[in-house]
Amino acid sequence: MFDLTRQPIDTAALRARLENPAAGACAVFEGVVRNHHQGRPVASLEYEAAEDLCRSAAEAMLAEALAAHDIHDAIVAHRTGPLEIGEVAVWIGVSSAHRDAAFAASRFLIEHLKAHLPIWKKEHYAEGDAAWIGA
Repeated sequence: MFDLTRQPIDTAALRARLENPAAGACAVFEGVVRNHHQGRPVASLEYEAAEDLCRSAAEAMLAEALAAHDIHDAIVAHRTGPLEIGEVAVWIGVSSAHRDAAFAASRFLIEHLKAHLPIWKKEHYAEGDAAWIGA
């Protein structure tokens, strides 16, 4: 499942969706907005996404993770719009019978998301200016 949302991510509800009596492992990654980047104080972030392209790429990414790793399920949620310090920007959860597969799939999903999904991050700095990251 992939969710692209402007609303705060309900991490407890997503975690509950992964519950499976056959799963001995659940790996969760939470990307949280921090207050600095490359020595500069960050006041907030903003994410934009090409929604249709993002959804199709994310579904392909999830299918690849399910095929390549011995996992039961995987969920990815990503915020768009403005985010404050401390808010969850991206949430990834993976359930599997064993921890190695859960960790490997979680790592695959965050790395693939960052490299291939059309999601852009803008940092708003404490000094008042802003910049798109990776642009």
